[in-house]
Amino acid sequence: MIRTQQIRFAGSLGLAIALFSAMSQVGCTKAESEPRALTPVRIEQVQTISTGSETRYSANIIPNAQVDLAFKSGGYVESIRQVRGADGRMRSLDTGDWVDRGTVLAVVRQQDYTDQREQARAQLARAQADYDHAKVNFDRTSNLYSTQSATKPEFDQAKAQLDSSAAGLNNAKASLAQAETALNDSSLRAPFAGWIVKRSVDVGALVGPTVAGFTIADTRSVRAVFGVPDNAMGRINLGQRQVITTDVFPDEFSGRVTAISPAADPKSRVYSVEVTIPNPRNQLKSGMIASLALGGEILPTTVLALPLSAVIRDPQNAQAFAVLTAEGTGDTVTVRSRTVDLGDAYGNMIQVLGGVKAGERVVTAGSTLVKSGDRVRVMQ
Repeated sequence: MIRTQQIRFAGSLGLAIALFSAMSQVGCTKAESEPRALTPVRIEQVQTISTGSETRYSANIIPNAQVDLAFKSGGYVESIRQVRGADGRMRSLDTGDWVDRGTVLAVVRQQDYTDQREQARAQLARAQADYDHAKVNFDRTSNLYSTQSATKPEFDQAKAQLDSSAAGLNNAKASLAQAETALNDSSLRAPFAGWIVKRSVDVGALVGPTVAGFTIADTRSVRAVFGVPDNAMGRINLGQRQVITTDVFPDEFSGRVTAISPAADPKSRVYSVEVTIPNPRNQLKSGMIASLALGGEILPTTVLALPLSAVIRDPQNAQAFAVLTAEGTGDTVTVRSRTVDLGDAYGNMIQVLGGVKAGERVVTAGSTLVKSGDRVRVMQ
């Protein structure tokens, strides 16, 4: 009887173990077969948007010419041109003052250069005397030699002395010219009429050659510099008339296109264009911001556009752009990378010139978390 009970217990225990093992295997298989969680993304459709406004570009106003005026002769600044200030008192020339061409802006102490000039003049006088003496001697010896009253060596010696004194005379003249140039260069002059943009020296300052003392700008004409994309280059030509406007003045300013960059900027990928504008009343100041429309061009009333947030760098080409399009229906879709050509931006939308069509769906959030070919979950 006891033996029979033991056999029954052992059989029940074996059955329980077998059932537990089977349940464990089913649980493991179920856990292993559960799919990986899909990355959530947001998508929007490529659509047409209404514009109906001019393509306007922002331009920066710069002087027609602006240079740093440097001293050529070094020394201590002895004086700076004096002008009458707004309060009626005399003061040194400074930022915002107008100067005419040739105006002496500052003078370096001239005594050293005056002494050098006087020394050069004395050397020239002595060289001139030596030359005159050698010339008289040569003429006399030449006459004697022609009548055979002087020997050939005497004639040659007189000729050599004349040549040597002539060389010394030329050297003295060059030294005097150099001394006079140095004295003249001790005065810093305006190369053209313009506005003083900056003054960098004061009386008593020690300056050396190439030290900038003033910055002067010619704004009688100014240049409006702006950048345009390659798809607008066909509407720009050298010499064409161009109108600009500013927020400061209600009037329009007219000029001509005078320069077009032959190559795009490697970072911004736009071409630099310059418009030169007459500015006789000095209304346009350096650094002002202007705006313009290329020939008054009007954009189409509608353009194909997609959200800026959908644009990513093309995985196959770092210089191009792409979007992730959504393939499929429902909440689970597959994303595919597609290269796109982009145009102008309008707020948070950007014009698309090629690569996608109206109605196609593109990923606008989560695109950096997935790659082409991944299946994703669309968030509502």
